[in-house]
Amino acid sequence: MVSPAFVDNDGKFNWQKIGYHARSAFAVLLSIAVLVGGGLFVYQKADEAWTAFRTEDDYIGDGVKKVEVVVPNGASITQIGDILTEEGVIKSTGTFRKVANKNPDSAKLQAGRYRLLTELPAKTALDMLLDPNNLVLIEITIPEGKILGQQWTLIEEQLVKQGQKITRQELAAAINGADLGLPDWSRGKLEGFMFPDTYRVGEPVDPARIFRSQSAQFNKVAADINLVGGAQALGVDPFNIVTVASIIEREAARAEDRPKVAAVIYNRLRADMPLQFDSTVHFAIGVFDRVTTTAADRATDSPYNTYLYKGLPPGAISNPGKAALEAALQPADITALFFTTVNLDTGETAFANTAAEHAVNVAKFQAWCQANTGRCS
Repeated sequence: MVSPAFVDNDGKFNWQKIGYHARSAFAVLLSIAVLVGGGLFVYQKADEAWTAFRTEDDYIGDGVKKVEVVVPNGASITQIGDILTEEGVIKSTGTFRKVANKNPDSAKLQAGRYRLLTELPAKTALDMLLDPNNLVLIEITIPEGKILGQQWTLIEEQLVKQGQKITRQELAAAINGADLGLPDWSRGKLEGFMFPDTYRVGEPVDPARIFRSQSAQFNKVAADINLVGGAQALGVDPFNIVTVASIIEREAARAEDRPKVAAVIYNRLRADMPLQFDSTVHFAIGVFDRVTTTAADRATDSPYNTYLYKGLPPGAISNPGKAALEAALQPADITALFFTTVNLDTGETAFANTAAEHAVNVAKFQAWCQANTGRCS
């Protein structure tokens, strides 16, 4: 029979009194056990029993074993709690939910793979999920001068190597549906504005997040170098600055030559000369593993073929990096109208003011090609 001292006036159990007397009784029994048993073992076991009693819905301590847990996209606090409970990270979803509801930062929880520990207090588990240092990040490196299709291939290859399943078709669908926040003067184009860099993303990988990171980085770099202001100073539309930079990225092998290539582009435009760059023809025909072009290539009817059409192509032919964008804004102060690479190994490039001088440089390049069979096709 339950003592009346533990029952309220309405006949219901008073759990506060019961808990109080239970703790008191436990303390007395524990003291007796230590005095009578005189052993540390008895104390430890008794203490473990009490700890288990008072932490029925939560763990205490600093965790036990390392574990990686994936929080999927769109998971609710309850779903995250269920995942953590299933993985042995926390003891109770309910306790985790209570802790999360008291912390306004819980709204910042994001999907991803996290490094955690098993048997953590719910609050510690939440704190670890909110710490970005515990996110397992996947690294993707995109070099300068690649077109969108090449970027997608590189992204797919790097993700697959890191255990992620994704296809080019999924990447294409993601970029077409993403709100990238590019400037109005980008004219709705993507080519030229997907900035090359190293990006780190969490799991599960959201392709749209990669593309948003690229466009955000473009916007940042454009602001850092004052692209719009610099374009206005040159009397050039900022969209065309990106196009010029994309050509520089494909034509200049050495950093020192980028401003010179920019100067040649502007000099030829002012002189109303066709640009006649092989890189633009490569873009038109979709071939990027060749150095030169054939007569048939140069006869391809495309607005990107600068042998057939004067002026800049209608958009970028690659996605340029910061150095190429800076060169497009700060061309060298030279009068050259021609250039050609004369050594593919060193990237040495010769610039000329006249067609006759250029012919001499072209002969040097041809001689190098003859001495290095198969390198100039």
